[in-house]
Amino acid sequence: HYIAVLPPGQRGPMARFAALLLLPVLIESVVSISFFLPVNSRKCLREEIHKDVLVTGEYEISEQANTKTNLKITDSSSHTLYSKEDATKGKFAFTTEDYDMFEVCFESKSPMGTGRVPDQLVNLDMKHGVEAKNYEEIAKVEKLKPLEVELRRLEDLSESIVNDFAYMKKREEEMRDTNESTNTRVLYFSVFSMCCLIGLATWQVFYLRRFFKAKKLIE
Repeated sequence: HYIAVLPPGQRGPMARFAALLLLPVLIESVVSISFFLPVNSRKCLREEIHKDVLVTGEYEISEQANTKTNLKITDSSSHTLYSKEDATKGKFAFTTEDYDMFEVCFESKSPMGTGRVPDQLVNLDMKHGVEAKNYEEIAKVEKLKPLEVELRRLEDLSESIVNDFAYMKKREEEMRDTNESTNTRVLYFSVFSMCCLIGLATWQVFYLRRFFKAKKLIE
């Protein structure tokens, strides 16, 4: 949550109304995590992100002598979105082309061997969607007033929420179609199984009747 501070010339009924609109702020996904990375090991973080979403991140890895840490970000198709060898501190940014599972991997390598080098501390801060945009830079480039910047933020947030609902609706339709298709296949399979059982039972009756007639047990 944040409070919009307006210049005296903008503090009127419209400004107060806009400030009220800014109170229920929804926060997009923000991932901040810290963990220890043992030497000669690999740790990965995975997250599903929607299509056409800006993703930014900042990382910092504690330095250790004779230890090299590589950072690599890939999608489910193993396409490299960001790669950094001997990473210590930096930033990355990319825009997703499709809804996918993205993987952030840290790999530590050292010739000293396991157990001889202390674990490295890794700090990772990832943002995507509205939170990843730098509205201060947008305000400078487009010469926006503070209220206009907040309205732009709300507009982007609203668009993100609409896109999320549209995606959820699409997934619900796909799941419904899948369920209907599955139910139809199960019905056809059940009918086919019943026909096979009826056919088998009829054949057994005729076979046994022929067998008993051959043995002259029945007429």
